Amino acid sequence: MHFQLVVEKMLASEGIKRTELGRDEFNKRVWEWKEKYGGTIIKQIKRLGASCDWTREHFTLDEQLSRAVIEAFIRLHDKGLIYQGSYLVNWSPNLQTAVSDLEVEYSEEPGTLYYIKYRVAGGSRNDFLTIATTRPETLFADVAVAVHPKDDRYSKYIGRMAIVPMTYGRHVPIISDRHVDKDFGTGVLKISPGHDHSDYFLARKLGLPILNVMNKDGTLNKVAGLYCGLDRFEVRKKLWSDLEETGLAVKKEPYTLRVPRSQRGGEIIEPLVSKQWFVNMEPLAEKALRAVEEGKLTIIPERLEKIYNHWLSNIKDWCISRQLWWGHRIPVWYVVGKKCEDDYIVAKHADEALEKAREKYGKDVEIYQDPDVLDTWFSSALWPFSTLGWPDTSSEDFKRFYPTTMLETGFVLLLIFTSLYLLLYFFKVYVGLHNQM
Repeated sequence: MHFQLVVEKMLASEGIKRTELGRDEFNKRVWEWKEKYGGTIIKQIKRLGASCDWTREHFTLDEQLSRAVIEAFIRLHDKGLIYQGSYLVNWSPNLQTAVSDLEVEYSEEPGTLYYIKYRVAGGSRNDFLTIATTRPETLFADVAVAVHPKDDRYSKYIGRMAIVPMTYGRHVPIISDRHVDKDFGTGVLKISPGHDHSDYFLARKLGLPILNVMNKDGTLNKVAGLYCGLDRFEVRKKLWSDLEETGLAVKKEPYTLRVPRSQRGGEIIEPLVSKQWFVNMEPLAEKALRAVEEGKLTIIPERLEKIYNHWLSNIKDWCISRQLWWGHRIPVWYVVGKKCEDDYIVAKHADEALEKAREKYGKDVEIYQDPDVLDTWFSSALWPFSTLGWPDTSSEDFKRFYPTTMLETGFVLLLIFTSLYLLLYFFKVYVGLHNQM
């Protein structure tokens, strides 16, 4: 992602968008940039006095490493651990791609808490609930209003309907859930599962629908009515002004926000439901947790073991697809005229994919490859053995150096290493990791 981001910025300074160049020409530009500047980090490491066998230098898109990535994807898919589905992901509107949880940085920043009236359907003009939100622009995606079941202030409203402001009278149910914080704001929560992680899991638990009000570039879509096409932050200002005019704005007050920003570009990340490729992490996490419990893996210092265990115990499926052009292309092909979700082919290369398609659908068939690339950490997770020749386990390097006995890393990379270890453990290239790390 870093290379693509740098080259896109360079092109932008020339008034050029990557879409104007096309995929092949853009990737050619990125390769040129890599050849020109990619050796800088090696020079810096040498200046620091590092003693390495520089003949063993590898790059993530080397031919051998690309073969390993494809092999890993196919094996995971064949085991039922890779699947395609729609899910709430971290979305970068500038890059227009999903972003890994590990590449989202949170910072406390000054913001605003907005208090808004939601009228109760069938009630008097003075019969309303006041919600507090830091993101009023997402109210167009509301599917419910929630209160705590033991909050006596609102118990009489449970089971009735609320009217979402500025939506031409759209009704949503007033529900109760024990996860609602009675002490936040007014104790009334708007539920927008298409744009909030907590709301998303609540909606899935309760079987609520999911509405998306955001385009991939951060503007609002037709669900927002008159606000369609406006930037998300522009809508926030305009919507509040309109709410004041209609008498539905109660007040606003300063509030410290925990803002998610892209580690790469620094922009504010938008939770967005999108069709992506995922790795089912739960069965892998169970094995990784057990490895520490049984002493097969030792984390030093020991205090960081709690962080490792907490992350694995609360792990979500890993979104591995990225809507970028630079990187390892996902080895999936679709049949023209067929539904992508049902009719896709996983193969090592296009010729193999075409052969599989012809076996199933006949000779007169057309295929096209999935445009997405894999998360950079997918290939990084394979590094300890892909650089040794894997999947060729008979190579001299592999037989001599795998499995590694120790991996030294910074504190912030502990969770990234975890995903690396999960893949290592799943593949079981050799039995055991011998106190790795």
